Amino acid sequence: MADTTPPTPTTGAKLVAEAAGTFLLVFAAVGVALFSSHFGNDAGSFVPGITYLAVALAFGLTVVVGAYAFGPLSGGHFNPAVTIGVAAAGRFPWADVWKYIVAQVVGGAIATTILMLIGLFGPDGWLIAAQDAGFASNGWGALSPGGFGLPAAIIVEVVLTAVFVTVILGVTHPDRGTPFAGLAIGLTLTLIHLVAIPVDNTSVNPARSIATAIYGGVLPLSQLWVFIVFPIVGALLAGFAYRALFDTTEAR
Repeated sequence: MADTTPPTPTTGAKLVAEAAGTFLLVFAAVGVALFSSHFGNDAGSFVPGITYLAVALAFGLTVVVGAYAFGPLSGGHFNPAVTIGVAAAGRFPWADVWKYIVAQVVGGAIATTILMLIGLFGPDGWLIAAQDAGFASNGWGALSPGGFGLPAAIIVEVVLTAVFVTVILGVTHPDRGTPFAGLAIGLTLTLIHLVAIPVDNTSVNPARSIATAIYGGVLPLSQLWVFIVFPIVGALLAGFAYRALFDTTEAR
């Protein structure tokens, strides 16, 4: 009888899949944030609520697409916090974490570089205005759409990243998972963005934050540390807590 077991992807294929998935996430979703924010209603007025909804849906939809397109190859992390959280839960080797993170950061950086190139051929002043506004970077204070401060950004990043990682661990569980995991993860990310965009433009993903801060200027770069450190804190808390609370079994 022929062996029907699918071949295991090579490490190179996994890393390319992670880079491609992160590229898709950043290019599409940050592209919506950058381009849609410069269009308004029929009177020409900017409508924040509509833009926030469009951006939230863009992030969620790209995760759904990426999960089904690249998830079978790499697991579909597309996010350093997710990779660290999954490793903390005991479902991913710590030795490979840095490889995934490098691939994700590179994929995100390529995406914003291409968005920059598109902006070079945009309307007069568009690119300068986008960069002056932070290039869709995360931040607090002057960079917060709602004027929220540093403590608010820290809280939402820790809590919402922990929620995100917990959902991922639940729907992808090897025994209790669901074939609709990609959809559940995408919808969760949409909800997270609807909550956090007014606070700090929503990170929960250091690769996304790095990618936009590269072109956002001095202020986004000076605030970037928050969106690297605290999503990772939330992911670690979720990973260790999930393993302790939900992956214990009774002795028979």
